[in-house]
Amino acid sequence: MASSRRQFLTHTVIGLASTAVSAAPDAGTPTPAGAPPTFGAGPTVGPEVSPTTFAEAEKLMQVRLTPEERAQAAGNWRVSLAPLQERRTGPRTLALEPTLSPASQWNPSLPGFKSTAPARDRFVRSRATKTPLPTKEEDIAFAPLTQLSRWVESRAITSERLTQLYLERLKRFDPRLQCVITLTPELALAQARQADRDIAAGRYKGPLHGIPWGAKDLVDTAGIRTTYGAEPFRDRIPTTDAAAVERLHRAGAVLVAKLSLGALALNDVWFGGETKNPWLLEEGSSGSSAGPGSATAAGLVGFSLGSETGGSIVSPSMRCGITGLRPTFGRVPRTGAMTLCWSLDKLGPMTRGVEDSLLVLAALNGPDAGDVASVQAKLDFDANASVKGLRVGYVPAWMKESPATDVDRAALETLKGLGMTPVEVQFPDWPYSSLNVILFAEAAAAFEELTLSHGVDALRMQVPDAWPNLFRQSRFLSAVDFVQADRLRRKVAQEMARVMSQVDVLLVPSLRDEILTISNHTGHPSLTLRTGFVEVSQARSDWAPDPKRPVPTFATPRRVPHGVTLIGQLFDEGTLGRVGIALERASGVAGERPPGF
Repeated sequence: MASSRRQFLTHTVIGLASTAVSAAPDAGTPTPAGAPPTFGAGPTVGPEVSPTTFAEAEKLMQVRLTPEERAQAAGNWRVSLAPLQERRTGPRTLALEPTLSPASQWNPSLPGFKSTAPARDRFVRSRATKTPLPTKEEDIAFAPLTQLSRWVESRAITSERLTQLYLERLKRFDPRLQCVITLTPELALAQARQADRDIAAGRYKGPLHGIPWGAKDLVDTAGIRTTYGAEPFRDRIPTTDAAAVERLHRAGAVLVAKLSLGALALNDVWFGGETKNPWLLEEGSSGSSAGPGSATAAGLVGFSLGSETGGSIVSPSMRCGITGLRPTFGRVPRTGAMTLCWSLDKLGPMTRGVEDSLLVLAALNGPDAGDVASVQAKLDFDANASVKGLRVGYVPAWMKESPATDVDRAALETLKGLGMTPVEVQFPDWPYSSLNVILFAEAAAAFEELTLSHGVDALRMQVPDAWPNLFRQSRFLSAVDFVQADRLRRKVAQEMARVMSQVDVLLVPSLRDEILTISNHTGHPSLTLRTGFVEVSQARSDWAPDPKRPVPTFATPRRVPHGVTLIGQLFDEGTLGRVGIALERASGVAGERPPGF
């Protein structure tokens, strides 16, 4: 039975600052009837600590204790806070299943703010045009999903032929791009032949029916390895499909490949190498949705499925010149997908056109019981609707400085020319990077066993900004700071709600750090699309500068695609798509292909 508070205080350290006194309770002293349990009255556990231990730890936590406070803390640590680690350190250890979500959940829809979610379900595709099937296979391969689906539906091309075309391209170009982890030819051809039979029999399932696609290799595929791009999981074979995979199968899509991701969803280096940007093979494709970005840009798949926690759809979409749609947090269920951060992870389409991304989103949309954060949300989209009169917000200072370019500024002018109303908005100058306490703490928790067992030591990248070091460092984050970051998150979400109440969409430089952090934590949807080209004199990298790994430089600048990002209202991907389609058409650069593919 626990000691009384009075007994605990009697045994607590009251000595000099330099002395650490044991505060273990006297087991022989009976507890008076009616005395409540107290903190710090359990058995002594864990290694000895001293005031010096706390003095050193203060440097990590950036707090300062007096000598007396250090002595008091050291004196009863082993009976006060060390026992709180029993779940992990024993004697009663308890493993937490990978599928177990935290009790706390992030809800992007804040109480007290007017809902911006659409009131109806509606999906209107762009009008069909009679475009003949090209004679060149590469022209077929690079066609957007909108066109591929029309050809398959009309039986101008069979799914089997289209699947064989993409499988051949995947085999031919992957040695240059390193974007494929596992090809799935047997499954793909079986699915394609079934699609052809269904379509011939009049059982057409919709625009994804018979279309070959690739999955970022962190969504489970039954009987097909799902590796997370990481050495410890390279032979992992799940027994069931992820919810998103099952939905795409149900829509008739044909899985041709599991595509690369940076190990455990960070950047673009995996156990097989560095995935390359088809437009500039001297650099990585960016990550962590590296393979989807590279394969989609090179015309190796009809579309792909990526994921984002803090920029993993936005960054490779911009660098590889494709369209990436990051849905509102909760719209697409993550059941069966690798967890990096329960309150931040999102699955979304990566395509060669804006409308393509909405076609895929429609198939993925809806809750699943396996993902407690998933919600029922309507999708209202009309590809033919005008954008005239819609309000486009922008931050003037962000548009004037790096990472914004002339392409970003031209995109804003293009939207004005389309009849949209520009609205200047401002965000407070707050420490948004403090929100990443949530990312690092959740990620370290998700991979606790791998970290503590030194499984992360097998990962290829062991630099300071890679996961192994960050997971280890995150063990020393303060739980108090985690709660404060969570409170800051709500404050930031309230500010984001204020800004978004003034506009219909927000146009931002794609890799502006503040808005990447803000919008991922608030859960707002984003759409990244190519709107122009820039020249670069050196290869770009996701990694911190390292003299041991210098990036290539170019005597003659290289021309590469550049995209902007639109951020929409919560659950209003339909308006986001309308604006994106208008900007895509007006920019006139979506059809240009990377040379050599």
